[in-house]
Amino acid sequence: MSPMAFFRLCKTLEGKGLFTSTVHMSVREQVLMFLHLLGHKVRFRVIEGRFFCSTWIIHYYFHTILQAILKLYPEFISPPSSSTPLKILNSSRFYPCFEDYIRALDDTYVHASIPLGDQDRYRNRKGGLSQNVLAAVSFDDLKFTYVLARWEVLAHDSRVLNDAITRGLRAPEDYEGSR
Repeated sequence: MSPMAFFRLCKTLEGKGLFTSTVHMSVREQVLMFLHLLGHKVRFRVIEGRFFCSTWIIHYYFHTILQAILKLYPEFISPPSSSTPLKILNSSRFYPCFEDYIRALDDTYVHASIPLGDQDRYRNRKGGLSQNVLAAVSFDDLKFTYVLARWEVLAHDSRVLNDAITRGLRAPEDYEGSR
């Protein structure tokens, strides 16, 4: 994460009243702890040694910031529009190929920290641990319109897609199923 994105995240959390500094720790330090836990797959004990605070405090701030970030969901993940984006309509390069498309759907593998008993299902072909993540992105503004994580690596794409559909991933109302 770039420093500018980090400061914008902290400012957004404070500005929307989702999180505030405490007497002992600033919002920046709390968010930094949270991101360090997520980004480096470390245990609370590692953060305890780095930030000089108890594991209970780390646990508390982690879950508090997680809830605050989840409240930002509607702002950063928007429902898709059913109309063809202007960028596609106005481009002779894109229009013939993407005429009735409104978003792109793809899955990828993301590194994950998995409990010891479940690691076999999440081990990738290179021996590392990762999870299968399915995401849909709108063409017009490249915003995420759907994200589904936590699938094991060995899961077939059709199984992940079927799970996404049962959880609420929908084709637009006017979708004809021709593609």
